[in-house]
Amino acid sequence: MAKEDYIVSLDIGTSKVRVIIGESTGNNLNIIGVGSASSQGLRHGAIVDIDKTVDSIREAVDHAERMVGIRIPSAYVGISGEHIQLHSSHGVVAVSSADREITDEDIERVLQQARVVALPPEREVIDVVAKEFVVDGLRGIMDPRGMLGVRLEVDAYLITGSRTAIHNIVRCVERAGLEVANLVLAPMAASQVALTQDERKLGVALVDVGAGVTSVSVFANGVLMGTSIIPIGGDYVTQDIAIGLRTNTVAAEQVKLRHACAMVEQASEHETFRVPRMGSNKEAEFTQYDLATIIEPRMQEIFGLVRKEVEKMGYADELPAGYVFHGGVMSTPSAAELAGEELQAPVRIAVPEFLGVRDPSFVNGVGMIVYAARTGLRPSSADYNSGARQVRSSNHVGVFARIKDWLRDFV
Repeated sequence: MAKEDYIVSLDIGTSKVRVIIGESTGNNLNIIGVGSASSQGLRHGAIVDIDKTVDSIREAVDHAERMVGIRIPSAYVGISGEHIQLHSSHGVVAVSSADREITDEDIERVLQQARVVALPPEREVIDVVAKEFVVDGLRGIMDPRGMLGVRLEVDAYLITGSRTAIHNIVRCVERAGLEVANLVLAPMAASQVALTQDERKLGVALVDVGAGVTSVSVFANGVLMGTSIIPIGGDYVTQDIAIGLRTNTVAAEQVKLRHACAMVEQASEHETFRVPRMGSNKEAEFTQYDLATIIEPRMQEIFGLVRKEVEKMGYADELPAGYVFHGGVMSTPSAAELAGEELQAPVRIAVPEFLGVRDPSFVNGVGMIVYAARTGLRPSSADYNSGARQVRSSNHVGVFARIKDWLRDFV
């Protein structure tokens, strides 16, 4: 029987947990399965209830497995949050081959050398990303493989995170019956499907407006330059609707999905809907215009905070490519137009170009699959076990191997 390659991503969000299954066939990558479940154990992007988070992961995994007909033993897990930090680093090695041709082994050695930095005991290296390589003093090299040289250097940055936060994510995934193939920084993954090469090179802000938090990441010269978190997101819009219409949050969320418009001037006074009123058995009728008067101020606040974060990072006037947004709330009609007005810059909404996931809320999950495929961190070929196709765990020695060592400190 033919063997196929599968890549599975796990995106643990404040409102949704999503499992996406990608299939690699030659040079093509397809999305063949999606599982989702309501997320009950997170607040502002941080895990506050492990049991509820585990239940949500299990439900999403089960949904994806039943959709595709495979068993999922491992997945690439997205990570983000206020605890993420970037640290500049530098590595130097001598080219090892006799003919002085730079190989993958030399690149791996110099990246490992860049990892050797003193970190506080409460922090852990998640990944190391090369900004540029230097071969015998020649700078600006992005891929030195095949070049001749004696001395190989790398200017890189380390992505580090809180050990406690990482531990909680890994613990939830393991208790849900999965192994962590690797941790992937969410903005790095999202950039694979949300940004073009020109945008990353010229300068762009990638903004993920999630349910609980909004992450802002700046890319320039082809690499991630900085990232930060704003503790406000789409859930605040839902709460505003619930308060403004005096209804429950479930009804408010449904109204937001079905009738929302981000700009008052674009809203219709003829589109009406009814919602149950709190403390009453009666329903009240409102228009889309009424709803927009509630949504627009909160969305303006979010976009204003995004601009301030970019200014803090020092890139307010250095983003020729403007802003690229993703996240479920950005599906709201007129959201892009409102963002453009508030930011006074080019704005577009990123949508994955894969069937079944063409929605801004799937950017992180799809991005992890593309990132794993492009960087070679994907699982081995699938096997057939007891009549079901089973994905093997990756043999890649990455952050998870290190996590295993220090997790014993918490147990």
